[in-house]
Amino acid sequence: MARLAKALVSDGPAISLGSVSVEKAPQRVALIVNTSGSTGQAKEVGLSASALLESAKSANKFVGAKPGQIWSLLLPLTHIAGINVLVRSMELGTVPIDAREVSGKYPFADFTAVVPTQLFRALNGDNDLLEHLISAQAVLVGGAALSAELREASRNAGINVIETYGMTETCGGCIYDGTPLEGTAFEIDEVGVISIASKSLATTYLNAPEAWNERIRNGYLVTTDIGHLEDGKLVVTGRSDDVIVSGGENISLAQVEKLITNTFSGVDCAAFAVADSQWGQSLQLAIAGEVKPDQSAINEYLSSQISRAAKVKNFIYLSEIPRTSLGKIDRSKLAQIAAEVNHG
Repeated sequence: MARLAKALVSDGPAISLGSVSVEKAPQRVALIVNTSGSTGQAKEVGLSASALLESAKSANKFVGAKPGQIWSLLLPLTHIAGINVLVRSMELGTVPIDAREVSGKYPFADFTAVVPTQLFRALNGDNDLLEHLISAQAVLVGGAALSAELREASRNAGINVIETYGMTETCGGCIYDGTPLEGTAFEIDEVGVISIASKSLATTYLNAPEAWNERIRNGYLVTTDIGHLEDGKLVVTGRSDDVIVSGGENISLAQVEKLITNTFSGVDCAAFAVADSQWGQSLQLAIAGEVKPDQSAINEYLSSQISRAAKVKNFIYLSEIPRTSLGKIDRSKLAQIAAEVNHG
C-alpha cells in the first residue's frame, strides 16, 4: 500500500504486481495491470492515478462507505479488482483486512468484493466465508457472469450483493447493478456491443498502444461485451468474441450455457469450440460434477431453441470447469483438454 500510495501521488515510479515486458511507463501511468490473456495476447493496461482514485471514490459513494470503514481483501492483487480494494481503503483512510489466506472465522469488515465462484463456495459449505459476507454492509460481485440463480440464493441468505460490470481498462467495475457510477456513461450499438466512457478509463496498453487506439471511438472504449437495456439498466448477455460460426450460423456460447443451466437442473457446464473441417467451428460442451443430463435431450433442446447447427458435436466430462483466477471460464483450456481427450 505504501508503494501504491507513492505512485498515486507521483512520488514514486509506476508499479505492477505482475510481470511486465516494458521498462518505462508514460508519465501519467501510476499502475500497470495485466489482462488475463485467456484469449489472445495479454495486454499491459496502464492506469493513471486520477482514474484509480475516481474509481475508488465513485465505488465508495455508491455503497455508502464512510471514512474509517473497513474493506476486506479476498481477491488477488495481480488483478485490478484486488488493487481496487486497496485504493478504496486509502480513500477511506483505512487499511483493508487481508482475508486471502484466512482459515476459520474471518475478521469483521464493512465491505468486500468477491467473484461468483467464491460466492458459490460460501453458499455451499464454506460457512465462515458465508458469515463474513452476510455481516458486510455490501458485497461487490464481479469478474465473471453472475447467474440469476446464484444472485437470488445470495439475497435469500442475507448477503447484500451488488453486481459489478467493468474490465481492467475501466479500473474494474464501473457499472453497478446496471447503473453507471458517477463519471461513467455507456452506449449500446445496433448489434448490442457495449461502449464505455469513464473518468476511470485507462491511459493505454503499454505493450500495444496501437491496439488501444483502435478500441477508442469518440472517447468511448469499445468492449467485447454484448448487452441491452431492461428498465433503463444495462444487462450484459455475453461477449461478442464468444460467438462462434458453425455450419454458417452464429451461435452464442453464453446462450448455449444459459439454456442448458436454466432447463436441466443442477448442471454445471461450459460451451466452447474447436476448429472443424466440416463445421468451421464445432460446438463442444464440458459438463462438471455429478449431474449428467442425456446428451440427446440437450441437443434436441438446443436445436429447438437456437438452430440445428447448435447441436453439441462432442461432450467431455470433468470434475470441475477450468476458470481463470477471477472465475471466468477458460475456454482455451477446455479446447486443449478436448484435444488431449480426443487424441488420447
